[in-house]
Amino acid sequence: MVLVTALWSIAGVVSRHLESARGFEITFWRSAFTVLGLIFILTLWQGVGVWKRLPWRSPYFWLSGLCWSIMFTAFMMALTLTAVANVLITMACGPLLTALGSWLFISHRLPLRTWVAIAFAGAGIALMFVSQLQLGDPNFLMGAAVALCVPLAGATQWNLTQKSQSQGTSIDLVPSVLLGAVISSLLTLPLAWPLQTSPHDLGLLALLGFVQLAIPCTLSVICARSLKAPEVSLLALLEVIFGIALAWWGANEEPHLSVLVGGSMVIAALFGNEWFGWRQRNV
Repeated sequence: MVLVTALWSIAGVVSRHLESARGFEITFWRSAFTVLGLIFILTLWQGVGVWKRLPWRSPYFWLSGLCWSIMFTAFMMALTLTAVANVLITMACGPLLTALGSWLFISHRLPLRTWVAIAFAGAGIALMFVSQLQLGDPNFLMGAAVALCVPLAGATQWNLTQKSQSQGTSIDLVPSVLLGAVISSLLTLPLAWPLQTSPHDLGLLALLGFVQLAIPCTLSVICARSLKAPEVSLLALLEVIFGIALAWWGANEEPHLSVLVGGSMVIAALFGNEWFGWRQRNV
């Protein structure tokens, strides 16, 4: 799982070394290479019969794929609009937004520790937002709004999974990711046309499609079979740390002090919520 988060975290630093690819073209090529990678991995992993077992008639399968397509598209677009640290910290609120969504839509009762975590993380996000607005970054609000689509779609995805399981239907993650990548590719191709990406950029985008998304997605499914959900959630927080550090080291994108403080508050809130919840369940 640590390897998975390390692979996820390379998106920011790799995107900063693109030369000609811009906007929707970045998203298109990354999603297209993810499709190719997952087709190869699924066929090798589960055999050609996997394509006959896909639940094409299940509305949950299509809704899950739509959520993944939103996450793929919004993540790469947000990276083109604002700093890597801003995107990753905004996305890190996903587990807390998921908890709020379960409280609002499926009447799931939230413990006091989760409400405290939501308030503390919200204060961290507010600190980051205020500082970035004071610095006069013209694209920050747009970038943050686009980045926020990722955890919102992720929260929807989780609640869909819960609802489908309650009805006796389980969503297979990897085929849903593949469907999401297909939808993302089809939606962004007209917006990315004419394609003018250089061979250098195609190599980097292929790296993102295969190594940053297709491979870790498959590995995370395997990890989830051995690790408990809180363990996965805690280890996934490493993506924020790795991602900011790599962008700082590999692209000279130094985060502002207030962003580091706000991000630390978000990570502390997430860590505390999962840790204390884990301790309570194991008492």
